[in-house]
Amino acid sequence: MKYRNIITIASIFFSLVSCSQDDTYVGGSISGGNSEITSIFPVPPSQWMGANDPYYSAGYTGDIMPFFDSGKFHIYFLHDAQNKPAGKGFHDIHEYLSTDLAHFTYEGQMIPYGKTADPDFAIGTGSVIKVGNLYYFYYTGHNETLAFVQSNARESVLCATSSDLKNWTKVSSFKITAPAGYYNYDFRDPHVFYNEELKKYSMLVSTQTEPGRKAVLLHFTSADPASGKWDVQTPIYTTTPQDNYLMMECADIFKMGNYWYLIFSENWSADKGTHYRMANSINGPWIKPQNDKVDGEYFYAGKTASDGNKRYVFGWNARKTPEKDLGNKDWAGNMVIHELIQNTDGTLGTQAPQSVKDLFSKKSGNVEVDAMTANVTANNGTYALSGTTEKAMVTFKATGKKAKIKAEVTFSNDAGTTGFIFNTNDAGGSYYKIVFDIAKGKVIGYNSASQEVTRMPFQFQKSMKYNIEIITEGSVVVVYINGIAALTNRIYGRDQNKWGLIAEGQNSTFSNLQITTPE
Repeated sequence: MKYRNIITIASIFFSLVSCSQDDTYVGGSISGGNSEITSIFPVPPSQWMGANDPYYSAGYTGDIMPFFDSGKFHIYFLHDAQNKPAGKGFHDIHEYLSTDLAHFTYEGQMIPYGKTADPDFAIGTGSVIKVGNLYYFYYTGHNETLAFVQSNARESVLCATSSDLKNWTKVSSFKITAPAGYYNYDFRDPHVFYNEELKKYSMLVSTQTEPGRKAVLLHFTSADPASGKWDVQTPIYTTTPQDNYLMMECADIFKMGNYWYLIFSENWSADKGTHYRMANSINGPWIKPQNDKVDGEYFYAGKTASDGNKRYVFGWNARKTPEKDLGNKDWAGNMVIHELIQNTDGTLGTQAPQSVKDLFSKKSGNVEVDAMTANVTANNGTYALSGTTEKAMVTFKATGKKAKIKAEVTFSNDAGTTGFIFNTNDAGGSYYKIVFDIAKGKVIGYNSASQEVTRMPFQFQKSMKYNIEIITEGSVVVVYINGIAALTNRIYGRDQNKWGLIAEGQNSTFSNLQITTPE
């Protein structure tokens, strides 16, 4: 994860929220909430975190650490509070619980951040593993206060244990810092798994070489986590000279079919986002596929979990500050989940979880047209846009908070773009657009200032029909193409304003356009 230096920010909590011990509060406590969440892209609900602590759970979902156990997805995440009291730590670990990844309960805080002099004054990403009857949560301790870093590593790997996945006890005697040759300022995101090839437990840690500052995924092994002893090995993966990544965060590793996959996120290059590599062996060599992205840069820190049948990748859709279309991308937001699929060549694809698709079972009838340019023709749910010489556009009434948009799209030309617009005004001159660029081989999101904000490679061809499925809720908009690629977007005002279809330098046809909503 990427930290923001917020330790010294003055608290504005009491100017925004006034609450005493006698005030009514909703739901749980510092140990858990059990509050049902109605969102499919959840953020923490607003509820009191303890009668003596001026701290609300309202905030955003940060790096996600999913763990499947006994039929349930325990979705741990770094909690990014809306209001951070001065002098307090941040990014404590909270939990969502789900059996189907379409319905969630908020379980409250699981692992609190420490005090000013503790290594986990702030908490970073980690992972959970079960050994015998005990669960181990390895996580990042982060403390960059001047007094602490004068005599300590800024980042370290820490551990908490539990017998029930609810009540966690920090193991105060456990701490791993960067070994010689690696950078203790950036040493985070432990990912632990049982390594069948070694018959030992393996831990991947994101760090850098020192000197040299090359991003690596360092490898530790342990015969028994209960011993607390982890031995350093050679890195399992090092950034290439071509990529030259600064950090490879939130790593994950798993096997699907005949291939091993290594996932990590990178936030400093021109190609930000969640990447993956593939190999025939856990020891590599790791191959970079032609398209190595899981989603665009507005889906970050993707980590996976499997229910034994399907594997899902959990990330967060970045919010903007200020929270409007032209705001700057900020850390944390809403949780977004894709189902991972394996293509015939071994590469990975993404589609919406079936349980999420099934939520949208209520048909809205005919899509209500608001306006059309003269070069658009409409016929029973089919829209032909002749935009070769002049922009073609049709707009529709707002869909509301939750909606699924489906359509089949066909291109007639080898150049130009076509796609969808959202949050457009009455004049039709301002909008966020998501377009399919056949010449560039990408699906691209542009904000209302026509600035490219996110993109995903996809090779389109003319005269072929593409199945488009768009899942929307609030300002979260996820576009799926042919059930094999996803592009997650943040579009403020989307649910309250008009949307539509657009073609520029391209003739295209949208057929079988449908909108469905939850029952």
